[in-house]
Formats: sequence, C-alpha cells, structure tokens
Amino acid sequence: MSRIPRLSAFAVLPLVLLSACSVPNGQPQNGSEPVAPNQVVDFGTLYAQNCAACHGAEGRGGASIPLANPVYLAIVDENAVHNVVANGVRGTSMPAFAQSAGGFLTDEQINVITSGIFSRWGRKGILDRTNPPSYAAKTTGDGARGEIAFGTYCASCHGSEGQGSKASAISNDSFLALVSDQGLRTIVITGRPDLGAPDWRGNVPGKPMSDQEITDVVAWLASRRVQSPGQPYSASNYAQHQHSEHHDSEQLEKRK
Repeated sequence: MSRIPRLSAFAVLPLVLLSACSVPNGQPQNGSEPVAPNQVVDFGTLYAQNCAACHGAEGRGGASIPLANPVYLAIVDENAVHNVVANGVRGTSMPAFAQSAGGFLTDEQINVITSGIFSRWGRKGILDRTNPPSYAAKTTGDGARGEIAFGTYCASCHGSEGQGSKASAISNDSFLALVSDQGLRTIVITGRPDLGAPDWRGNVPGKPMSDQEITDVVAWLASRRVQSPGQPYSASNYAQHQHSEHHDSEQLEKRK
C-alpha cells in the first residue's frame, strides 16, 4: 500500500515541470513588473505617498488642514485645489507637486488626486440654506476692526492676543510665517474639526461671522507677522544678544 502515494507523486511531477517550463526562461510573469512612479494612478496610493504626511491618513488632518472636511470642500473651488496641488503655495510649507512646477507628479496624477478628494470626501448640499462666506476675500481687510472681531469670536479659545488659551496660539510668529493669508481665511471659515475648532458659524452660538469680519480678522493676524520668525529673543534682548556675540568674537580674535 505504501507504493500508491509514491506512484501518485511521480505522476504529478511531470505536470509541475511542464508548468514551470510554460514561462520562458528569464521572462517575468504577467503582473509581476513594478509600476513606474509616473504610471501610478490609484488615488489611495498617490494620496498616501504625497499628501498624508501633512493632511493625515484618509484626509483626517495633521500638521495641515483635514481635506476630508465636507465644509471645506463645499467652500473651495475644485480648480483652486488643483492649482494648489500642482503649483504649491509660495512662502508656506505647501510644495508644488506638478512636474511642470518642479515636482514629480504628472498632470494625470494631479487630476486623480484633486478629483479623488472631492468624490470621496465631499458632501453635496451640506451648506444648503446657509450663506457661506466666499473662499477668497472680496474686499480689503481692516486690522483694527479685525482685532475687535477676534475678541468677539476667537479670543475665548485662542487668548486675547492669539497667544493661546484653551486652543493653540495662532499669533505665534513661526505659525504665521508658515501659513498664507488664504490659509488663515480657510481655517477661520472651515474650522479644524480634527482639533475641535468650529467653522465660521460656531464661534458664538447663533451669530455666524460675516464675510467682512473674517477678512478683517485675517488682516489683523497677518499684521502680526514678524520679519524674522522663530527668533527666541525679544527685540531688546536680541540686540543685547547680538552685542554680546560680537564682543565674544572680538575677544576670541584677540586671543589668537
């Protein structure tokens, strides 16, 4: 009886050898070739490789705003998002991804990312029966009025001077150096749901911010940008620090 399994094994062996010989020597099997980076057109892959580090997995937010925010996607125009993805935002941490702007993605890949963001995370009708502010400012902001509006709508969480309280500091010079005026406006309008920050309707119950108030608040915040962000010294201490460094340098030169 022990011979039967052995005979079965010998019967199967030729079939295995024949199947191995069906693929030409040295030729890859179908589907085994790696996809070239510029041929990747899967939204999930492109988003994970290019966007998730700042905007979070599944668009839930991170260092930058969450893209899976239906309010944001109802406010912003798809062409505006396409332009930002392709060309970046000068002076901020948002780089350009299009090959035409020095990035690594093709026009098709930019289209896949942009359309995928709206088709996956947008929600039609979410702002019906509301009067949402415009995505971009239509008028010039007034910083003095903006300071008053900030005190009304924002100070209870961010502090009277934006220095931070229950919520983060938004007058921080490093933060303001890394965000554009449009970025500030976007945050004021759409909030940061990932951080518990409400949109323009939720700062004061029953009193949404007007378009002009948003524009003025952005003007006030923008006016607080400094020339040398991130400097840990006050203006007076910085001058003293520079003088001390110069004095130390002179002393070192004398010792040589």
